[in-house]
Amino acid sequence: MEFLQSNTRRLVIKIGTNSLTKEDGSIEESCLESIASQIQQLRLKGIQVVLVSSGAVGLGMSRLKISSRPSELDSLQACAAIGQGYLINQWQGAFSAYKMEIAQVLLTREDVRGRKRHLAVKRTLNRLLDAGVIPIVNENDTVSAEEIKFGDNDILSALTASLIGADLLVILSTIQGLLDPQNDNQLVPLVREINDSIQSMAGGSLNDRSTGGMVTKLEAAQIATRSGCGVFIGSAQSESILEDLIVGRAEGTFFVPQKIPMAAKKRWMAYFEKPCGQIIVDNGAVDALKNKGSSLLPKGIKSVRGNFEAGEVVEVMTNDGILVARGLVEQNYSTLKNMLGLDSTSIKKAFPKLRRTVAIHRNHLVVF
Repeated sequence: MEFLQSNTRRLVIKIGTNSLTKEDGSIEESCLESIASQIQQLRLKGIQVVLVSSGAVGLGMSRLKISSRPSELDSLQACAAIGQGYLINQWQGAFSAYKMEIAQVLLTREDVRGRKRHLAVKRTLNRLLDAGVIPIVNENDTVSAEEIKFGDNDILSALTASLIGADLLVILSTIQGLLDPQNDNQLVPLVREINDSIQSMAGGSLNDRSTGGMVTKLEAAQIATRSGCGVFIGSAQSESILEDLIVGRAEGTFFVPQKIPMAAKKRWMAYFEKPCGQIIVDNGAVDALKNKGSSLLPKGIKSVRGNFEAGEVVEVMTNDGILVARGLVEQNYSTLKNMLGLDSTSIKKAFPKLRRTVAIHRNHLVVF
């Protein structure tokens, strides 16, 4: 199966903690050297690469001789502060052997939420790639509080792929791909849709030096494929995994991207920006949004929650708490609350100065 097409120009490669470190938490130098060598081969084919590297907290634990992952945030931040410098130095050594320049990019969720900072990060990554540099991205765990964390580098890698318009996201870990527990743990080579059956195959992390597991990898695959980016999950223990990927013989699981990806602004609304409130809608509104491509009208809204302003991102939910969509709301909380259940004629009479009578225009709406 051909994972890399002739027009592939950008890859994001994520590699997990357990692949980069030994059981005692020290660095697995052979893994770094292998990845650097294989990335050089991708570069020779004109492919730009962003590397999302885990391992800082685990390396910090090793340096401090801590055997189990701390639960306190400040202890985790201290481990990250120690481990991050050590990690980037190791990558510097691995890539310098092939005369490749790297750049460290540490991000929090806050860096990609706000539209201006979101675009600034995007421009920086694009500039580095155009200069022939390999950005090495990691979450800035030293300063990340719970409310601004990505949660896992699988998610960070998917958001990075979406941000730069990557053609393929490669997630490397200690597993060979998605395994089917109902079929003797056979490898699932191809996933066209992440449905309930696929979700049921996922499991959590099996190691306290890492986070996530197949659950977060499937979440990452959903984000990336909806952005028009293919996803490949394979084993970092294969010394030629990236080279095999080039020629289409890599062993792993490939997730097919959506044919029509979201526009960049809609990707930002869907995955990057933090919602400022919620709009609860009736079944008629759900049908109109999902099946008719309609704007969200106040007539179909049952209630609103939060203290949002016009132009902010809000979630559209069913009464049962199911997420239907996200979008940029046209009115603030108090105005929209007074418009609930009204048709457009009634709204124009009650609010003659309003520019629009819709709650969220379809051009500013992402339906899930």
